[in-house]
Amino acid sequence: MRRALLWLALCLLPAFAFAQAIQPLPFRDRAEEVRFQKLSAELRCPMCQNETLADSNAPIAHDLRRQVFEMMQAGKSDDEIKAYLVARYSQFVLYQPPVEPSTWLLWFGPAVLLVVGGVVVVVQVRRRARQAPAAPPANDTGDDW
Repeated sequence: MRRALLWLALCLLPAFAFAQAIQPLPFRDRAEEVRFQKLSAELRCPMCQNETLADSNAPIAHDLRRQVFEMMQAGKSDDEIKAYLVARYSQFVLYQPPVEPSTWLLWFGPAVLLVVGGVVVVVQVRRRARQAPAAPPANDTGDDW
């Protein structure tokens, strides 16, 4: 009996730990909650490469969500919160970094590669069309046998 209780306790321990990790934030109203959700969706988790702060379950994401919430409660604007996080974690923390000379490759690189690839395909198709042998003349004598 003791062994069964110990086994049950060990099985339920992760569930209790997870339940303790999720603590709802005490928003003043629905507008503040929507603002928090929007802001945390615009920020990237510094630990997770491709997850927003809202989606990440990393410990640092929990801490940063709490910090963003506290900064909102202190009356900071979204721009001030983002500036603080950029100063601390660089522009990597912004899920959509601003368009500026240091991020031009990020913003316009895929389009440039697509255009260059299209030009290469057009050049290759035209080159092969010029090199293709002319079709043999058709035999219109009516003797298909």
